[in-house]
Formats: sequence, structure tokens, C-alpha cells
Amino acid sequence: MESSITKHQKTLSAIIHLSTFSKYFIPFGNFILPLVLWTSNKNDSDYIDYNGKQALNFQISILLYSLALGAISLIVALFSAWDFVHFVDILDHNTHQVNFDMGNIFHFGSSLFFLGVAGSLLLGLLVLDIFCTIIATIKAKDGIAYKYPFTINFLK
Repeated sequence: MESSITKHQKTLSAIIHLSTFSKYFIPFGNFILPLVLWTSNKNDSDYIDYNGKQALNFQISILLYSLALGAISLIVALFSAWDFVHFVDILDHNTHQVNFDMGNIFHFGSSLFFLGVAGSLLLGLLVLDIFCTIIATIKAKDGIAYKYPFTINFLK
């Protein structure tokens, strides 16, 4: 990093981190806005370059973790639903039988437990995203280099 970081560089770095919250208003805003801010200003300062890479790497990592948890949850939900509802004849329209024997209910309950854990992990990712982004914004405004936790470094 540079030895002297200007107020403009600190403010711009904080805005890059804060701009990831635009995902709540603009689809993929957490990638688009920081990317535009970072690419247009990365040559001005090593500090801005570092913070832009950190913000984008963290957002990409959170997206990948969320997609992986969502895919696993979808697979578990589909297989447990298939076990729970037995289709008698697919060619018979609107005819299916719901089997309420105890074995299937307990199997479905264990799947619900797993889906609850996966949902809790997704909620934890959301809290981690919000919490870490706020801390990164504050640290960037203070001129301190912040490294997000659980981040895969795609941009080096």
C-alpha cells in the first residue's frame, strides 16, 4: 500500500464496499457497481485497487457458497419429496397417493432437519455478508486494509 492515503481514496474505497448493498435494489448490483467504481479508479491508487478486489472477491465467494448450499438443498428436497409422495401412475392425470407410513415420515423429518441446517447456513451467509461489508466500509474509511473472511481470491 501507499504510505499516504488521501481522503478521496479512503472515501472511494468505502463507497466501493458500500456499493455492494445495491444488490437489494438492482439485480447483480453487488457486482456491477463495485466493478465499475473499481475499474475506473484502480490505476489511481493501490489502496483503491486492493479494496475493490477484496469487495468483488467476497461477493463472488458469497454467491458461490449460496449456490452450492441452494443446489444441495434442492437435491435433498426433491429426493425427500419423491420418497414422501408416491406416484401411482404418471399417465393418470391428477392421481397420486400420499403414503403416511411412519418410515417415510421419519425419513422426511431427517430431510427437513438437513434443510433447516442449510437454511440456517444461508441465513448465516447473509448476516456475514452484511456484517463484514459494514466493517470493511468503516475500515476503508479509516485507511486500514481489511481482508474479508472465507474469501476465495479470484482477482489477484
